[in-house]
Amino acid sequence: MSEGGSLLGRQRQAWILERIRIDGGVRVADLVRQFNVSDMTVRRDLELLAERGLVEKVHGGATAVQGGPVVEPGFAAKSSLQQTEKDAIAREAARLVRPRTAIAISAGTTTYAVAGELLDIPGLTVVTNSPPVADLLHYSGRSDQTIILTGGVRTPSDGLVGPIAVTALRSVHVDLVLMGVHGMDPHTGFTTPNLLEAETDRALIETGRRLVVVADHTKYGVIGISSIGRLNEADVLITDAGLAAEAQDALREVVGQLIVVDPATGAVATEAVAS
Repeated sequence: MSEGGSLLGRQRQAWILERIRIDGGVRVADLVRQFNVSDMTVRRDLELLAERGLVEKVHGGATAVQGGPVVEPGFAAKSSLQQTEKDAIAREAARLVRPRTAIAISAGTTTYAVAGELLDIPGLTVVTNSPPVADLLHYSGRSDQTIILTGGVRTPSDGLVGPIAVTALRSVHVDLVLMGVHGMDPHTGFTTPNLLEAETDRALIETGRRLVVVADHTKYGVIGISSIGRLNEADVLITDAGLAAEAQDALREVVGQLIVVDPATGAVATEAVAS
């Protein structure tokens, strides 16, 4: 949109809202290039939209309002958000995966980042309901890795869900489950905006001996329409240092082990709750 710099503020904001409706989110840097305006102008547009309750501001951009429990941003939109945090979380999660073990990986952009850290681990068997994860490991992983992709109905977040996926998952057993979530809250637990995805994720949890949840700080306090599981079902929860101290304290009370990574320094804080 080369003429973007000449758009009036209301026109820009209407275009931003439409883009968020379609993709689930926008990035400030992309809007600056799109409209040929300053970073400050874009941020002011997002601030005005947020004040009207039309969008939710996040680090580096904006997403659909999280208060709507059925909002499910697309895979591409979510991929552009909190990427630094997701990469740091993924690196730490990969440390928990041992060679020649069987693991399960749920759909999602954080788990996709985790998959990118597993490409060189020998002898893995990976069960997943995520076509992007399966494709990444199939085309870029080691030849001695085995990838099992469930069937199912595709969601906006590029997961395969529903009865076919659930039936496939109930026939397998793995050592470790790596799961991403839409939201986590002390009262509602881990949640998703997709009813079929919740059922599929619960089946995924049941396949494994240990559950590792990977979720950046923006997921805390977000509540989707359907519960996946309780917070205390997570043997390990990996998040980032952007999570407020009081939220970290609340999670320490319930999860088996809380791992907090600092994307800026690479520092890792690991704390276990006594059984």
